[in-house]
Amino acid sequence: MNKQLLLDLGERAAWTGTQAALGLAVTELADVPVWWAAPVALVLSSAKSWVAGRLGRKGTASTLPATADPASRPTGA
Repeated sequence: MNKQLLLDLGERAAWTGTQAALGLAVTELADVPVWWAAPVALVLSSAKSWVAGRLGRKGTASTLPATADPASRPTGA
């Protein structure tokens, strides 16, 4: 695997884990059933993507810098 793919994979895994953990924390703090963690994580994911699309690379939802983002430049096929 190339470096860009590994960075992309790591970024996605880290954000997914963070969103899931925050979803569980919110449901615990709000004292609501744990099944609400999935919709909360979905909202967090959507919000992260929206913010990243405006602050990060235009046209992507990536938070990686342009040099590491696979969507930012061709890989040289």
